[in-house]
Amino acid sequence: MPTIAPKILHDLTDVLRLRNEQSLTVRFVEPEDIGPLSDYFHALSRRSNYNRFLGAMHDLPEREIVTILATGEANRFAVIGEVDVDGVPRIVAEARYAYHPQDDSAEFGLSVADGWQGLGVGAALLKNLECRTAALGATRLVGDTLRNNDEMKGLARKLGYAFTHSPYGWELVRVQKPIYAAEEIPCVNWREIAPSLDMAAG
Repeated sequence: MPTIAPKILHDLTDVLRLRNEQSLTVRFVEPEDIGPLSDYFHALSRRSNYNRFLGAMHDLPEREIVTILATGEANRFAVIGEVDVDGVPRIVAEARYAYHPQDDSAEFGLSVADGWQGLGVGAALLKNLECRTAALGATRLVGDTLRNNDEMKGLARKLGYAFTHSPYGWELVRVQKPIYAAEEIPCVNWREIAPSLDMAAG
């Protein structure tokens, strides 16, 4: 899949409702988000940062920035989750996902700001990823996390993910879930536009 045309990025935004009735806006990362996104990663606790990157990473390398901004290239995507705080959008979560058409699977990784954990942000974002990847054609969503990442394992268990061995090492565990029914998950804009992305991005 080619890089998605910038002119339609805003059409692929979803607004989700959190447990505390606040709205979580999920949208693709754009160039002006790199500074705030870097600040977001810097603000993560050492544990949250380590859990997200399966190791220590405090700054976004240039190659990561290029990948994040190339929305749709090699079927890879990066999104942020924002809430309105005193009239200003604040990044409280982020995720990346990739679609593998050879076996109709998709993989993901996500994080939630420490102060926003326990409010349903992670669950809302992961459900949204299920819909987004299903719209691309995926029938299975997988993710690898550290065996001692109790927060991610608890979230996955709550949302019906099964656990299995990770192909990347004994210190990791893989979570996976069939996503055939993802059409029931709220990502209306993405689901409607996804089939025409090749044409829109050409």
